[in-house]
Amino acid sequence: MRKKKRSLGVLVGILGAVLLAGACHKKVVAPPPPPPPPPPPPAPTVTLTAEPSTVEKGQSVTLSWTSQNATDLDLQPEVGKVQAQGSSSVTPQDSVTYTLTATGPGGTQSATARVTVTIPPPPPPPPPPPVKEISEEDLFGQNVKDAFFDYDKSDIRPDAEQALTSDGSFFKDHQSIKFTVEGHCDERGSEEYNLGLGDRRATAAKNFLVNAGVSADRVSTISYGKSRPVCQDHTEECWQQNRHAHFRFGAESK
Repeated sequence: MRKKKRSLGVLVGILGAVLLAGACHKKVVAPPPPPPPPPPPPAPTVTLTAEPSTVEKGQSVTLSWTSQNATDLDLQPEVGKVQAQGSSSVTPQDSVTYTLTATGPGGTQSATARVTVTIPPPPPPPPPPPVKEISEEDLFGQNVKDAFFDYDKSDIRPDAEQALTSDGSFFKDHQSIKFTVEGHCDERGSEEYNLGLGDRRATAAKNFLVNAGVSADRVSTISYGKSRPVCQDHTEECWQQNRHAHFRFGAESK
């Protein structure tokens, strides 16, 4: 009986040991992992363009931009704070790089646009005024000089010879010009006498020119006597102005 109890005790001990060993190998349940951290906010994106990118000084440029994930946008120089999308007209005076800076929870990003400003060439000079062609009649008036005479004379005196020599050179250089030599006198003497004296003076001037090489068929003569004075005073100085052979452009009509 004692032996049976001992065997039963050993059996209970073994069973207890087995149970105890099974209890020691039971798995422990791990706690759940913590939730993952939230993703970082997205970085801003930004674009900037300038159209046109090259202008002459004084011309305008249009800046255009877009952005995402930005809470603040600053466009420099000149413009300042802007909305997330838009455009602005600027007139740079010199070449410049525009920079748009976008700031948001995810950081900062920038975009640039270069504008080249050129100096326009100076305007072309105005065309020269048209050259007015000088007519032969104008040249005649500018170059031909009268021949003056002494009282009651038709002789070619030295100063008249100098004037007629210059006139002859002009007429030989301008072969197409025909002209009239007018004989004039001062107021003294009769009308008839002065018409004759005026004719002699005109003829003397013509003969001098013909002898100098001017073709006679280019020269007409007429006498006005004392009927066309250039000075009306009754003085020797005035009379001297009226005693002359005057040259008129164009031949005297017959």
